[in-house]
Amino acid sequence: MGKKVIERLQKDLGAVILETSEFRGDHEAVVAKKDWKKVALFLRDELEMNHIIDITAIDYPEREPEKPRFELKLIARSMKTGHRIRIATRVKDKEKVDSLTSVWRGANWAEREVWDMFGIPFEGHPDLRRILMYPEFEGHPLRKDYPIGKTQPLVPYRDVEGTEKLPPFGDDEGQPFGRIDWHARLAGEDIQVSPSISQQTGGRKSLSAGPEHGQKE
Repeated sequence: MGKKVIERLQKDLGAVILETSEFRGDHEAVVAKKDWKKVALFLRDELEMNHIIDITAIDYPEREPEKPRFELKLIARSMKTGHRIRIATRVKDKEKVDSLTSVWRGANWAEREVWDMFGIPFEGHPDLRRILMYPEFEGHPLRKDYPIGKTQPLVPYRDVEGTEKLPPFGDDEGQPFGRIDWHARLAGEDIQVSPSISQQTGGRKSLSAGPEHGQKE
């Protein structure tokens, strides 16, 4: 659905479109950070992209220092034509990028989430503060250099009448699956694990599975 959008962007904006790609029907155009808002305005005003689906980011710390570490993504759609497009730009750590809140009001919360999780600041945002984590939280938890063993919260629990307090996560709890050393954690254990972890460790995929179904003896 985005092929026609890509063609129009290349025709009307020319060199502003640095790269294009397509994967399983999803089309993407890469633009320079300075053109981020310009392209968003073109999508809204010229291509009737009146539905902002999301703004998010991906962290590639291994790109530094040759290239910016963050890939910022905008996904927009036209409710009239059904066309959908993804626009990407690359942002250095601590580098500001123009807010799109004046283009689509729905960008407000999405940009706050990107700031909260990745630490990418948006120039011109009307209320850039955390939206998922509490104000005292330190760091940005979706950055790949965020310490996996860093236990939060770092502030005392608040007293709430009639509410029983819950203990914080331990160092080995609440961690992203992809960053856990499952071989070490499950060593010597005979427990059920998810199929993806079972594939990595050789554990059993279900309670009834035996050696013939992948469980180690």
